[in-house]
Amino acid sequence: MDPNAIDKAPDAAADWPDQIYDLLKKHEIRQVALVPDAGHSRLIRRCLADNAIAVTTLTTEEEGLALLQGAWLGGQKGVLLMQSSGVGNCINMLSLSHIHRCPMPMLVTMRGDFGEFNPAQVPMGEATQAVLEAMGTIVRRADRPEDIAPTVDATIRMAFNTFRPTATLIGQRVIGAKTFGKD
Repeated sequence: MDPNAIDKAPDAAADWPDQIYDLLKKHEIRQVALVPDAGHSRLIRRCLADNAIAVTTLTTEEEGLALLQGAWLGGQKGVLLMQSSGVGNCINMLSLSHIHRCPMPMLVTMRGDFGEFNPAQVPMGEATQAVLEAMGTIVRRADRPEDIAPTVDATIRMAFNTFRPTATLIGQRVIGAKTFGKD
């Protein structure tokens, strides 16, 4: 065996965005709403390159809830991609998903989590799951790359089978802690 084979092996942790993209295709997701986020960048590029998926860049995350509810009422499935810091912007709008029994799968990359450098990210990072659950969202968390695809699959299925908001929280252990300056 080549002693450098480990260095040449594909990074299993790096393919989770491709697995999510494959799930979007499997579940016939036609709309992706997002505020640009480095944690989702590879998935965003895959969606932008796919002419069968309409990608809408938002100015704020709650716009995505309204957009995707309209897509659902118009016969299309959608997913909202965001960072945990944007969850606070969505709280009031989540009530619409309940009132109208509208599926709302959300894929949330976490900040203020494992190894966070920015103290301003910590409060919302710590509150994300509790805040979503307080608004009736079914929340599942993935902190290992191998858990992301099955968790996202379950989140999407549950949203469209129960007509409720759901979320997968993708932990900072997976996406990596950002740093500025010295480590």
